[in-house]
Amino acid sequence: MATGEKPVEVTSASAERPSAWERRRTEMFDEYLQNFVVRAAEFLHFHRAFIALAEAGSYEIRCLAEHGQPRPLRAQLPDLLERRALTSDEPFWSTVIGQGPESDTEPFTALNGRQCLVIPLLGSNRQPLGVVGLLERADGSDVHADEMRRAAALAAEAAVVLEATANLYAADQHRRRSENLMSAALELNSTVRLPQFMEAFTVRAASILKARAAALALVQGKHLDTAVVYDPGAHHDSAIYHRLDVAFSDLAAQHPEPIISGIAAELLGESLATTLGWRDLALARLAGGDGAFMGLLCLIDCGTPMGHDDRNLLQALVVHAAVALENARWFTRMDQANRHWMEIFDAITDLIVVHDETYRVLRVNRSLADLIGVRPSELIGVSVRALVAMAADQSTQACPFCRVRPDGADEYIHPVLDRTYLVSTSRIHGASNEGLQTIHVLKDITDRREAERRYRELFDTIQEGLFFSTPEGRFIEVNDALVRMLGYESRQELLQVDIHSQLHVSPEQRDHFQQEINSKGVVRNYEQLLRRKDGSIIHSLQNAFAVRDSHGNVVQYRGLMLDVTEVKNFQAELQRQRDFNNKILNNTQSMILVVDTAGLISYANRRCFEAGGYTQEDLLGRKLVELVPPGRREALSAALSETLAGRQIDNLELPVLLGQGRGGQFSINLSPMRDEPGNVNSIVVVMTDITDAAMLQAKLMHTEKMAAVGQLVSGVAHEVNNPLTAVLGFTDLLLESPEMPPAAREDLKVILQEAQRTKQIVQNLLSFARQMPPQRESVQLNTIVRRTLALRSYDFASHGVEIVERLNERVPDIIGDPHQLQQVFLNILNNAYDAVRETGGPGRIEISTTATAGFAEVVFRDNGNGITYPDRIFDPFFTTKEVGKGTGLGLSICYGIVREHGGEILCWNATDGAGATFTVRLPIVAEIPKPTAAGALP
Repeated sequence: MATGEKPVEVTSASAERPSAWERRRTEMFDEYLQNFVVRAAEFLHFHRAFIALAEAGSYEIRCLAEHGQPRPLRAQLPDLLERRALTSDEPFWSTVIGQGPESDTEPFTALNGRQCLVIPLLGSNRQPLGVVGLLERADGSDVHADEMRRAAALAAEAAVVLEATANLYAADQHRRRSENLMSAALELNSTVRLPQFMEAFTVRAASILKARAAALALVQGKHLDTAVVYDPGAHHDSAIYHRLDVAFSDLAAQHPEPIISGIAAELLGESLATTLGWRDLALARLAGGDGAFMGLLCLIDCGTPMGHDDRNLLQALVVHAAVALENARWFTRMDQANRHWMEIFDAITDLIVVHDETYRVLRVNRSLADLIGVRPSELIGVSVRALVAMAADQSTQACPFCRVRPDGADEYIHPVLDRTYLVSTSRIHGASNEGLQTIHVLKDITDRREAERRYRELFDTIQEGLFFSTPEGRFIEVNDALVRMLGYESRQELLQVDIHSQLHVSPEQRDHFQQEINSKGVVRNYEQLLRRKDGSIIHSLQNAFAVRDSHGNVVQYRGLMLDVTEVKNFQAELQRQRDFNNKILNNTQSMILVVDTAGLISYANRRCFEAGGYTQEDLLGRKLVELVPPGRREALSAALSETLAGRQIDNLELPVLLGQGRGGQFSINLSPMRDEPGNVNSIVVVMTDITDAAMLQAKLMHTEKMAAVGQLVSGVAHEVNNPLTAVLGFTDLLLESPEMPPAAREDLKVILQEAQRTKQIVQNLLSFARQMPPQRESVQLNTIVRRTLALRSYDFASHGVEIVERLNERVPDIIGDPHQLQQVFLNILNNAYDAVRETGGPGRIEISTTATAGFAEVVFRDNGNGITYPDRIFDPFFTTKEVGKGTGLGLSICYGIVREHGGEILCWNATDGAGATFTVRLPIVAEIPKPTAAGALP
């Protein structure tokens, strides 16, 4: 049964019915039992009596006599009496019958009584046949020993009758089963078609073994499929039968014994058994002649447990069925194979005709009949001459296709109108001495011959060299292109060439080619040097494969050959130019990049990695604009847009972020690169490092500017000092005068305070203008830094600013003015303090000292907001603080002091976080230098 298909449901069948004599015999036996219980009650003086017969290890009450009136009764003997009767072979007296929870319900109410005499009925072999029960003695007295003997004698009479009836019934059953088995065997053997056999066998098995229903499941692959279900009145969907297939498969795998029986809920599962409505099952395995498992026969609701005789009958039935099933399967397969062969015969597109020795048509396929325009059956028995219209000539031969060729071949070409056929003839002996039969097969090869013609044209006209050759080194076939490629005069000349010695440049090359193609079966784009007829060498590119015989031996090489000599020469020249360009690009001092139209870097020369500090992961695939700080990216993006429009951009000066957190100033040139149609497809970027030049230029400009400002400030300071001295002097005099009113005195104090502030500003201007000569002595930088930190330690601690000291105790002493240097450090610390306070978060200032390359350095690093204008921070009077909070002279004075000491002061914003860094670099001098002219640099 196919997956998802429902099995055949047999809902009605002619079940076996008992004969009239069998029904009469059953009625006589029931009448005897009723008469016996009436006679027993009267004989032993009891009000009621019953008889129960032993069936399958239990007792079933068959009839009851009450006050001399018998009536049939179907009930189970109470448990207490049944257990005692099964273990006793003598009459016994009981007073417990009718006690228990079941005694309140019919039929047990009919057995109620205080007294009960139970007499076992035993056969000749002392096997229990039943019991006779007497209830409620008429006078209410107990039973005496002599009455027990009378009861036993009465029971012996009934036992004889029961045993004789049982033997007669058993003999009858054996006869009927033998007849049924013989009838079933004859019926099954006469059925040769598989579907009819399965239905007949399933119904017959249910009838013989008195089953209400039956099912047959056959092996399909590794599982069982239910093929037939005989269950009158029941209809189920395919999903239920699919579950039944699974349950049968599991039962067959778990129970290898020939017959298994039991409750359906235990064997199939409660859910499936309830859905099907099956109570008990008996399953028998069907085995083939070789012992192979073929399927299961399932008998449903047999009513009584299966005895020994039933098992033997079922085993014999399934043995007969297995043989008949194999026969039916073989017949079905033969019938299917015959029909399948006929379908294949008619489906063949070649024209086929079979005739006998008298040239009468025995068989034609549908293709030939359709070509003639009739049905195949209309041509059976006619002369083959009727097909003469298909012949090319109007010969008088009885069969136009039977030809004897001089070379003895059985095939020849047969042209008809615009078609061409290949006629193949064979002869076989017919069945049952029917004589010799001739088979003609006409294959339409018109398209094949046309394809061969076109292939020949293509083979001859293709410009690449085609070849068929043998492993021994001889060409079988070549085209004209290969002849020209190798410099020969004709095909015949090339076919005579020994490939190994005349074409291959070296034996090693030939051996390598053969090893490759023999091991892999194919070579693709295989480069090989070949020698032309004139001795010149050509570069060839071969694509070839090996042709093998039925034993796997290589018999031919077939392939396509290209002359790539010019390509090789061009590639060599191109490689030389590429190497030359790469050397230029990689040895130039400029950083050269190539970006695509999306601005992504696709190439970088060696200078980018060596001087720029980049890695390939940092550059390739990255956007070019990401190499400059965010504030200058807009200018670079605009330059890229102009270059993509086709314009050249030269000398674009921008800061560039180098590897390892460094930076530099670069001059950038952008040049467009165009494809063949003239569209810009990439941009060449040349970046020249001008960091040192820009720094020197900035320092020079700053020095010149500071010198000019110093001269200006010096003159202004001298001019301001004179009137300022008068203001301070007269203000002091007025404050000392006792005649001054209190209100005027307060105003004078304000005037004095502002005048003193102005004096301090003038003093700073003079200091900036280098009008005060510094004191030179040996100075320990760490001591000055600690003294400066001590001045602001209270403010730092009270406002939560963390100070981190990383002072190197090995820093050598320098020559300088400790007071001026303290002023420099204090000014930088004050600016750092103001910067970290502006963030509103935890402040941190780190001070470190180190010595490198003849200089001592003091580095101040904070985590503030950074420097807004780092290129103007040392300009005089430039400040970013609010009005009244700074004059803009502090850092310019610091710049002058450091320059006076021969050092430099630098500042920049942190690249790895927030904040700014100030570095004061002072030269390490062994002795105090001689004094120079006032205001001159050392």
